[in-house]
Amino acid sequence: MIDNQQNTIAKKKLVKASILLVDDDKSVIKALKECFGQFSYSLDTAETGNEALSKVFANDYDLVLLDVNLPDFSGMDVLKEIKGKKGELPVLVMTGFISTDSAIEAMKLGAHEFITKPFDIDRLMGIVNRLVRKTPPMRGLSTFSVAPKAIEGAIIGKTPEMVEIAKIIGQVATTDASVLIMGESGTGKELVARSIFANSLRFDKPFLTVNCAALPEALLESELFGHERGSFTGAFTRKLGKFEQCNAGTIFLDEVADMSLMTQSKVLRILQEQEFERVGGNSTIKVDVRIIAATNKSLVNMIKEGTFRVDLYYRLKVVSIYLPPLRERRADIPLLVDHFIKMYTRHTERKYLSVSKDALNGLMLYPWPGNIRELENNVHTAVVMSKGDVLLPEHFPVLSGEVETVELDLSKMEEDYCKMFTDIINKNFNKIVDISGNHIYHHLNSALEKAMISAALKYTGSNQVKAAEILGISRNTLRDRISKYGLF
Repeated sequence: MIDNQQNTIAKKKLVKASILLVDDDKSVIKALKECFGQFSYSLDTAETGNEALSKVFANDYDLVLLDVNLPDFSGMDVLKEIKGKKGELPVLVMTGFISTDSAIEAMKLGAHEFITKPFDIDRLMGIVNRLVRKTPPMRGLSTFSVAPKAIEGAIIGKTPEMVEIAKIIGQVATTDASVLIMGESGTGKELVARSIFANSLRFDKPFLTVNCAALPEALLESELFGHERGSFTGAFTRKLGKFEQCNAGTIFLDEVADMSLMTQSKVLRILQEQEFERVGGNSTIKVDVRIIAATNKSLVNMIKEGTFRVDLYYRLKVVSIYLPPLRERRADIPLLVDHFIKMYTRHTERKYLSVSKDALNGLMLYPWPGNIRELENNVHTAVVMSKGDVLLPEHFPVLSGEVETVELDLSKMEEDYCKMFTDIINKNFNKIVDISGNHIYHHLNSALEKAMISAALKYTGSNQVKAAEILGISRNTLRDRISKYGLF
């Protein structure tokens, strides 16, 4: 159904085009006929997959609007057929059932766009106008095989941000482009990396993960590139590194910001030349490896500080994906909770656990500093600790008082801001250590700075001059921090 709140359409002259609408929903057909009737579009319709294919192969359309759910067979099957024989024909896939899996598959099969119902009519017309004007048309991806879907580790979400991420995954998966995944700890960066791999042409080849923050520099270099016998004390045998083990496959470099400059230069060489030498070796080894990297730090700031190579940054960032923190996609929390309950009851007799309204409300309001990883841990604990069929607030650590939240009353502060922060940190320090590990100083300072700037911008109505003044910093510094924290 089209969003009734969108009552006005900018009636600008559009290029004359012939469009096929494939949908069995009479209300959608009627609404789009009325809408397109105001423009120079010729709209034809089909209500089944078979009818759509007959019309596509018998006519020269400029665009196909294709619904996923058709009465005879899946819209994805129709998409495959269209792209197999008319790969240059733009297809816009539509669905009323939001699914990141559908978005990934549609984009991977060659769809030019993926949108969800109800439509925002202005956005729909903008997409249609762009697709029929596109010259030359985007090439379909119909020559690529479809990888089997990963059963475990599905990407869960229905928010617009997650649908957009799924679309990017579908577009980039069947290429060999390097991907840089950014986001806070616990947002699911490795999950995205594995989804790219599972939907790639390398899905049946090795996938190896290296946590660059977990190893000292010397060990990390050996882990990545391998070493020759006798290259250092304790090197009694030759060792093949992850890049060599991963030949023809995909390597995931987690926390890539923690690599030394020397290791960065060697990774850069692999990206540029697909070759390297083992530690202590002279022979050049050729490899064919796709690199996916992830970080929870600002590489732009590290480049300014001279701790990350700008050339490596751009080589890694052929395609970038930003994963929003859970607090910015709260609408996905019920879906995630349901997913984790099913995951942790799969091999038990407790198949019908539900969450009480109070518990779900509490989970929706909690800020989730540890993001999805923290939510998963809480659901797991609740499943283990509950005895009945309903998960109550007391079953979740974040709602039971084990992790305390702090309500501040500044008028009752005895001393100064130091006491306020001391109270907050002391009450939550165990959790902060679990989340931040050995980076507490950096994480707390960054979080406080971001919170202050956010509050100042909100207080001043996003007036940067006033915000900088009340914060006591220069406007240039404020702009830098706004860019650093994505506060636009």
